[in-house]
Amino acid sequence: MGGIDISVIGLFIAVVTGLGSFVLGRRMREKRAAKKREKDRIASQAGETRQVRRARERKERGG
Repeated sequence: MGGIDISVIGLFIAVVTGLGSFVLGRRMREKRAAKKREKDRIASQAGETRQVRRARERKERGG
């Protein structure tokens, strides 16, 4: 026929590889976003005044 012959095994390997790539990429993006959130949180806390920091710490302790 002159067309591309796609075997069932080849198609299965392509699907599994695609899904693996998707899951891996999503997990890596999630880790990178968590690191960025933590970095932003630390940066915002660094600019706090002592009064604001103590109020936040009291709030976090539940008192």
